[in-house]
Amino acid sequence: MSSMRLSVIVIVLLALVGCGGPRAVLGLPAASHSSSAAEPRATVPIYVATSRAQSDNLSLPYSAERSNTLNFAKLEIGIPQNHVPGRVEKSGRAPDPSQHFSARTYQPIAQRQEFIRQLNAALAQRAPENREIFIFVHGYNNNFADSVFRNAQIVYDYNVKSVALHYAWPSGASIPLYVFDRDSALVGRRGLAETIEIAAETNAKRIVVVGHSMGAYVVTEALRDLALRGRTSTLKRLGGVVLAAPDIDVDVFLSQLDDIGEIPRPFTILVSRRDRALRISGRLAGGHPRVGRGSDVAILQKRDIAVIDVSDIDGGRHNVFASSPTLMEVVNNDALVRSVLREDQGPAGQTMLADGASVIEGAASLVIFLPSRILGGLAQAAAGQ
Repeated sequence: MSSMRLSVIVIVLLALVGCGGPRAVLGLPAASHSSSAAEPRATVPIYVATSRAQSDNLSLPYSAERSNTLNFAKLEIGIPQNHVPGRVEKSGRAPDPSQHFSARTYQPIAQRQEFIRQLNAALAQRAPENREIFIFVHGYNNNFADSVFRNAQIVYDYNVKSVALHYAWPSGASIPLYVFDRDSALVGRRGLAETIEIAAETNAKRIVVVGHSMGAYVVTEALRDLALRGRTSTLKRLGGVVLAAPDIDVDVFLSQLDDIGEIPRPFTILVSRRDRALRISGRLAGGHPRVGRGSDVAILQKRDIAVIDVSDIDGGRHNVFASSPTLMEVVNNDALVRSVLREDQGPAGQTMLADGASVIEGAASLVIFLPSRILGGLAQAAAGQ
């Protein structure tokens, strides 16, 4: 048996063990229930821009087929009463809103300008400090329901007060279709670039983009697309980029950074040495390391990128960014997060290590490697004291 074939079998087995449970469906049309026990705990509004093709099946209104144009929608996602932070409770059949994530409403939006109008209306309903747009980009092996439920879970568990804008690229939602998903990520980059342009046309004070796994590849390709087309004004509207467990070849990523030029700030990457999925992905790629494995932290620091090592946080798994109670506690500490993300100071409550990293007190072993630019400023400030 060839090593490549063995690797494919291993990744399939690991994915099967890691995913578990049924493939999600939205549960539309939402059934009416007389019992309050069948109602969700809460609902989370999610705006959607997708390069998936529309489907006639309301349980999955967007398929794995690729669309040449963006489709827009708004959904309200129900959080079940039995929800455990970090989990997406789902069912492959009609979901019970008290036990499973479910779509309560679904509103297709036909025109780009109407989509912008609705985003602006949602922004206006928020306090001035929360008039932000949070764009989430899902990873490999997701159908539409999987990805939008994960977005709603993140928004709810992390208490995100921004307007949630979900970008759904056409993943094949099948474990053996890794190469198809890789190609779809490239197809989907232009759709995400347009989604970012749409967000930039709104009244949002800040736009943050978060990409997970292969979705991080979509993000970097979209930023590269905007840069190569001279959309610098759009890029300047970004108030932050976060790549969680990015499934990107290190050399490819550095090449993308060269094309992007001045990257949005802050630019943060979550890495884990314990990420089995990325270890196997690297093996499939001929042994080339993935950015999310954290083997090139010093190089990333020199590129003005902050690196957060979550290897020792709640197992350091591939989806730890979405499932970790420790990270939720840290992120929900507004004072700590703002100090981590500010350009002029290091994290509050930190212990500096010899290599310039810092360990956040009260957050287990969360290690933050600050960009060299900030470390240099901190050193100068300390020398002047």
